[in-house]
Amino acid sequence: MSRPVMGPVRVGLLGMGTVGGGTVRVLRRNAGEIARRVGREIVIAQAAVRNPARLQGLDLGCLVTSDPFAVVRNPEIDVVVEVMGGIEPARSLILEAIAAGKHVVTANKALLAEHGNVIFAAAQEQGVVVAFEAAVAGGIPIIKAIREGLAGNRIQWLAGIINGTSNYILTQMRAEAKDFPSALAEAQRLGYAEADPGLDIDGGDAAHKLTLLASIAFGIPVDFAHCHVEGIRNLDRVDVVYAEDLGYRIKLLGIAKRRADGVELRVHPTLIPERHLLASVEGPFNAVLVDGDAVGQTLYYGRGAGAEPTASAIVADLVDVARTLTADPSNRVPHLAFQPDCMSALPLLPMAAVESAYYLRIHAHNRPGVLAQVATVLAEHDISIEALVQKEAGAAADVPIVLLLHRCREGDLDAALARIQALPVVTRPVLRLRVEGLGESA
Repeated sequence: MSRPVMGPVRVGLLGMGTVGGGTVRVLRRNAGEIARRVGREIVIAQAAVRNPARLQGLDLGCLVTSDPFAVVRNPEIDVVVEVMGGIEPARSLILEAIAAGKHVVTANKALLAEHGNVIFAAAQEQGVVVAFEAAVAGGIPIIKAIREGLAGNRIQWLAGIINGTSNYILTQMRAEAKDFPSALAEAQRLGYAEADPGLDIDGGDAAHKLTLLASIAFGIPVDFAHCHVEGIRNLDRVDVVYAEDLGYRIKLLGIAKRRADGVELRVHPTLIPERHLLASVEGPFNAVLVDGDAVGQTLYYGRGAGAEPTASAIVADLVDVARTLTADPSNRVPHLAFQPDCMSALPLLPMAAVESAYYLRIHAHNRPGVLAQVATVLAEHDISIEALVQKEAGAAADVPIVLLLHRCREGDLDAALARIQALPVVTRPVLRLRVEGLGESA
C-alpha cells in the first residue's frame, strides 16, 4: 500500500550564526536522505537574524526577519529551532513557542541547565517536544544513547571530557610544553576559545552539560545550582609534568555518580591513568564514558563543537520531532528519560562527602623536616601518602613537594589542608587535584 503524501515540516530558525548556518547547509545537502528517513521534507520556512542585511545575496529560500517573536508567532511554523544562545530572549521565545503548541529544538545548554525544569514542565503540559541533543557534546549522540540506547540499564556513573576548549589547552600544555597563558592564546587564535574564555576554562560550560547528562542518567531534576565547578585556570605546566611522572594525565572532567545517599555532581581538573581511554582524547575532541549495570562501560567520542557537528545533532532532533508529530504525546520518549511523575528525589551531595584519591602540590621553605610536618598533619586526619615527587632543589629557597594521596573523604582533607596551609614553612596556596581511576584502580 502506498504511503500517503504529507506536506513538509516547516521550521522556524532563531539565529543564523555558525550553528544556524551549519543547520541550513546540512538540511539542504542531505535533504533527500532526510526525507527518506522521515517520509516527508523538512524545510526552513522562516529565519530570524539580528541583521538581515548581512544575508543579502544568499538564497535562503525562506522568509527572513529581525524579529524572532515573529517566527514564534507564525502559524505556519511547526517546529522552532533556537540557536541564538544566552538566557534571554531565548527563554521567553521558547516558552512562547511551547504555549503556542510548537515543538522546540535547542542547542542552548546554559538555558536548559538553569531553567530546564520550567521549560520541560511547560512542554509536558502542552504535549510538545523540547529536543536538545545539540546542547551536550556537539555531534556526539550522547543524549539519545543514555535516554534510549541504555534505557534498560541502571546508570551507575558517567564521566566526560565535555569542553573542547579546555581539552585543547591541556593537550597543548602536555604535548607542546606550553604554559597555560600560551596554550590559551593559541586556542583563541584558532577559534577554539572565545575572547572571554571564562565559561570554558572556569568549568561553567562543562557544568551546564553535566547537569543535563546527570538528569537523564539518574532521573533527577535539573539542578545546575548545586553542581561543584572548578576550572583549569590555576594549573601550571609543572602539574602536567608531575602527573606524567606519576603515570597520569590531567583532564577537565564532568563526573556524575549515583550513591545510596545521593548524587555526586562535579566538574574539576582530574588526574586519570595515562592508559585509560579518556586519557588519549586530545585537542578539541569530546568523549563521555557511561557505566551501566547491564552493559558495563560504553564510550562515546567525537567532535564536541563546530558548525556541522552541532548541526548534525540539531537535524537529528528535527528528524525525531518530525516522526512524532502525529504520535500520541503520552507515548513519546520523556524529555529527561524518566516519566515526569517518576523523577527521583535523590539529593546532590556536597563535595565534603566525596571520596577520591588526591594530588597535592605544596610549596615550602627548603629546609629539613618540612615533609615530616606535612605527613604528620595528614596522618592525624587518617590520610596516607601513596607517592612523593620532589625534584632536586639545589639552593632554591622555595621548593615544590608533590604528593599522591590514597582515597579519603574530601571533608577530612579540607581540614588537613587548612592546617597545612597555616604551617609557617608553607609559602604558597596548596594546589589540590582529584584522582579518578574511572573503573580502574586509581
